[in-house]
Amino acid sequence: MRKIVFVLLALSLYKPVSAQQKPHYTQYILNQYIINPALTGIENYTDIKISHRHQWAGIQDAPVTTYLTLHTPIGKDDYRTSATSFAVPGENPRGQAYWENYTAAEPHHGVGLQVINDRTGPLNHFSAYATYAYHIGISPRTSLAAGFGAGISNISLNTDKLQFQVPVDPAVYNSGVINQLRPDFMAGLYLYSADYFIGLSAQQIIPQKVVFADNAVKKEDGRIVPHIFATAGYRFLVGEDFNFIPSVLVKYINPLPPQVDINAKLQYRDLLWIGASYRTEDGYAGMVGLNISNTLNVGYAYDHTISGLNSFTKGTHEIMVGFVLGNKFYDGCPKNVW
Repeated sequence: MRKIVFVLLALSLYKPVSAQQKPHYTQYILNQYIINPALTGIENYTDIKISHRHQWAGIQDAPVTTYLTLHTPIGKDDYRTSATSFAVPGENPRGQAYWENYTAAEPHHGVGLQVINDRTGPLNHFSAYATYAYHIGISPRTSLAAGFGAGISNISLNTDKLQFQVPVDPAVYNSGVINQLRPDFMAGLYLYSADYFIGLSAQQIIPQKVVFADNAVKKEDGRIVPHIFATAGYRFLVGEDFNFIPSVLVKYINPLPPQVDINAKLQYRDLLWIGASYRTEDGYAGMVGLNISNTLNVGYAYDHTISGLNSFTKGTHEIMVGFVLGNKFYDGCPKNVW
């Protein structure tokens, strides 16, 4: 019976009146590139992130999301040009002196890649995108980036996992795996400075309909709907060793009411951080992370739902591993994405 319930839940994810169609990411603040292509190439190095999210652990066929992202700048002049620009031993590399010397980005390009797999029961949603962004300084300390992504999305239904107690269309349960590739597009803007960021992006820009019938996945206008994301955050220097970053994410999928994530992150020097999040009508989350070196970092988040599923689940676990390539100044943490 539980499997049947989750089949219905999974199918409902693709109805605009029922649920968000794109995955949730508790640690999106550590990798805003996953929701906004305008961040492509924002840092001075190649940024790689791998994430695995197991939602509602303990419930059979609950959502599981895995992704790989990679992006790098092209033609970006480094903001430091001499050996004397290395961090001074014992000094916080993101302390007061660093931010006083912050300058806007020189005009440059960025290219990137996103690969995402999201599975819920018999449904699997795989997507891959190539992204591009252009960054330009609009004042001495403020930059603006515009980006877009283009790729493919494949929604498949594994009919071997379906169980029915009433007769249904044989074209559904006799087909093994039904799937269909379709084009997909995203776009975004990102305004950033020494102490704040504001982002706006859209995913699944082209609406399409998905119907599992006649041994195929059919598509028409109207069912796969655009997702709008708005983000904002501010950085406070607490003493010399701590950065405190409150932020907010607003998600809008017509005709649903907006959903809001309220986040707070406290970072100690360039070494470790802790954070907390509240998602309206969904639950709470805590996260912790560590910069193991200037080429490797890890983060972990745990979500506790306040919905009716709370009695059946052991929570949601999300882990992220990051790699930094070409980090020639040995930055312990990003300059523009906190």
